[in-house]
Amino acid sequence: MTAKTISRRKFVTTSAFAFSGLATLGSSVSGKSFYSDDIVKVGIIGTGSRGAGLASLLKEIPGIELVACCDIILKHLENGMSLAAKGARAYTDYRKLLDDKTIQAVIIATPLFLHYPMAVNALEAGKHIYLEKSMTYDIPQALDLVKKVRNSKLVFQVGYQYRNYDLYHKVKEVISKNWLGKITQFECQYNRNSNWRVPVDDPKMERALNWRMYREYCGGPLSELCAHQIDMVNYLLDSHPLKVTGMGGINYWKDGRDTYDNIRTIYEYPNGIKSGVTSVLSNAYNGYSIRILGDKATVEILREKAFIYSETLDNAKGIVDGVTGATLALTTQGKPIELIFEKEGQQQLEPTIYALQEFVECIHGKKKPASSVETAKDTSIAIHMGNKAADTETLQVWKPEYSV
Repeated sequence: MTAKTISRRKFVTTSAFAFSGLATLGSSVSGKSFYSDDIVKVGIIGTGSRGAGLASLLKEIPGIELVACCDIILKHLENGMSLAAKGARAYTDYRKLLDDKTIQAVIIATPLFLHYPMAVNALEAGKHIYLEKSMTYDIPQALDLVKKVRNSKLVFQVGYQYRNYDLYHKVKEVISKNWLGKITQFECQYNRNSNWRVPVDDPKMERALNWRMYREYCGGPLSELCAHQIDMVNYLLDSHPLKVTGMGGINYWKDGRDTYDNIRTIYEYPNGIKSGVTSVLSNAYNGYSIRILGDKATVEILREKAFIYSETLDNAKGIVDGVTGATLALTTQGKPIELIFEKEGQQQLEPTIYALQEFVECIHGKKKPASSVETAKDTSIAIHMGNKAADTETLQVWKPEYSV
């Protein structure tokens, strides 16, 4: 089987034996183990870089235990199993993991095109689901998944972990108190200076390992990088975009990829608010950032910090009093003031830890997570609208049927 013949359907339906050398591993390679009833027993489907990262974070979260891993790539599977609980089971066919009745929940951290079929199968198997972003490969899948989750009694959480991060909660508080004034613009970017590829020893595995390069498997920078920022603008505005225009291209990394290496989109939200979303893979200046522009002040959100820049001296003083409880004498317009979002002495953790903690809490409390199937549906649709706008050089409009 050559790399070009590995279609999406083939990858899904024959995941246990898709590539030579993996079939010998078998469907289960370890013994039985017994776990406390009050601990959520979880399996991870997809233990590549992101899945292994999630597996390592699970060790820091009480009330959950990694009891199974699945991957069609032996090296990835071994990495996941090294982080799993004693007695955990290894699978190369995710459907056999889903058949395991001792597993209550699954984390799906596979390439985007596999999210929908695996999530549907997991719902059918009665598993709670933590699905990595973005939620679905296309709009029909997003709409259908909303219906399927609503018809279940299962927890369904999508990996937009910034909805669980106090930094963004504080920014939303600042907006609600009108410290920024009338907001007119968001400026979002997620830039890298990288070809975005991973090393491949076997040429037959090139497309499987470098799936982000190919439209057959994902939506490029919008779905794999800017998805978080699109989701955060939706969160901060309690809304979804009404329309989008954009341009993209492959202007730098001419290496056979067919996903964009640069894209710029402009989304319009209610009240005429615009959100520019940019990703460039040939320059990493400022990397990740979101700037919120109001007529009184601007907020700049970086990875772990946020700053307020006042438009006037009086506004700046008021903002400082409200945010930090301090009174500062500012001498220049636009001087940055760090937004304090954590309690004194409180250590901020990796945002994904908070998201996984909420997953456990929602399973025990039968609650809906902050990043639900509905919010993730809106973000998935926005991503697809942005890519289509760039592909067709046409304005894309939110359709009534998207608001299910």
